[in-house]
Amino acid sequence: MNYNVIIVGAGIVGLATAYTILNKNANVKLLLIEKENEVAKHQTGNNSGVIHSGIYYKPGSLKAINCRRGYQMLLDFCDENNIEYDICGKVIGATSENELHALENIYNRGIENGLNGLEYLSENQLKEKEYHVNGIKGIFVPQTGIIDFKVVSEKLAELIRKKGGEIIFNTSLQKIKNSQDEIIIETNNGEYYSKFVITCAGLQSDRIARMTKPDLDVRIIPFRGEYYKLKDSSKTLVKNLIYPVPDPAFPFLGVHFTRMINGDVECGPNAVFSFKREGYSKISFDLKDTIESITWRGFHKVALNYWQVGMGEFYRSFNKNAFVKALQKLIPEIKESDLIKGGAGVRAQACDKNGKLIDDFYFVEQKNIIHVCNAPSPAATSALSIGEYIFEKYIAQAA
Repeated sequence: MNYNVIIVGAGIVGLATAYTILNKNANVKLLLIEKENEVAKHQTGNNSGVIHSGIYYKPGSLKAINCRRGYQMLLDFCDENNIEYDICGKVIGATSENELHALENIYNRGIENGLNGLEYLSENQLKEKEYHVNGIKGIFVPQTGIIDFKVVSEKLAELIRKKGGEIIFNTSLQKIKNSQDEIIIETNNGEYYSKFVITCAGLQSDRIARMTKPDLDVRIIPFRGEYYKLKDSSKTLVKNLIYPVPDPAFPFLGVHFTRMINGDVECGPNAVFSFKREGYSKISFDLKDTIESITWRGFHKVALNYWQVGMGEFYRSFNKNAFVKALQKLIPEIKESDLIKGGAGVRAQACDKNGKLIDDFYFVEQKNIIHVCNAPSPAATSALSIGEYIFEKYIAQAA
């Protein structure tokens, strides 16, 4: 029950961190605990499976640095372990003149972040890439790909065990006690002792961080993303991936089309406030989760700034025709009859007390503890690089 390192959370970031630590030091006694009965149950297992290129992120930010480094690390890991992926590229299409400035900014960010082979596309060139797309100009991003991150996570778990690490499921963290010589981890399955603790708890990350940092100044606000899928007979409408020009004031990429590694084509997502942190249906509700969100000072400011956008997202959630109209901005010929119900995921979006939606990865360090407090997209693409980043901080403290 005594360990050198305990990691909380078996999403892809927690798994990649455990794998990296064991790779760097085979003598570390490591335990990974997970409250669910398998890996990648929440954000990792419910995303679209896109390998992100790093084109969107502010140069020099943790997202930009770790996405670019993690991208190649992910591909190398998949090659070494025979995991299927497809670097198919994607288009970002501007549908009106007022989006051209934002499109140019995205292109310039991609260049600054070291992306080679980006192509500016005319209207005709855009249609050569995606025959059914509507757009007056676009960008082709050759680095973007598709993968199943659940498969990656399962392989990481397998390798962690092979390297001597332990993973236990159905074990929920209840308390962290930091004593003089060790950290006591209290769970529903008893106590564990460690010299160092790393928490990668996704949708529960702020609650767990507050166990050792009660004055944490961010709160997780959950946003559910809901998808439709194209019927088999309609999949020819999308060749690979089609994205809009995102609203620079909102940390979501907008509804888009994603060919998945299993052959399905997802359409979406929207971004609706979720009344339950791990709630994947429209009627999901948890009183504690809701109260924690709506009483957070920062949430009041988010609601004030984005209430019109938010109402539109809720309307599209309950009105399929409105969702279709949003999709028709990129593919005008798509019809309601082309769509069948898809899945949903919930994004853990950190929000500070001033109402700022944190737009970068965010870590909190304390003595012998590291909390990952914000790791939304592109965390899955970046996971192995984030694991390296955390390992370096762990070594700096342990030295």
